[in-house]
Amino acid sequence: MKTIKEIESVIHFQKGDYIYRYILVDRFKHTQNAHHGFDKKLEMTEAEIFENLKPRTLKRKYIYKPEK
Repeated sequence: MKTIKEIESVIHFQKGDYIYRYILVDRFKHTQNAHHGFDKKLEMTEAEIFENLKPRTLKRKYIYKPEK
């Protein structure tokens, strides 16, 4: 994980004809005792890790009302 000294909320990079814009969306306090759900090695939150391991399936329930 890359460490930076000053945080910018919006960062722009240019490669060829394209400009890439990165926006700071989340921030997590990460200490040795409290990680608040963020894994530094995988660079994902616990919810994102769970979603990648167990892909969601769409389940539908149909409720039929009897006709009068």
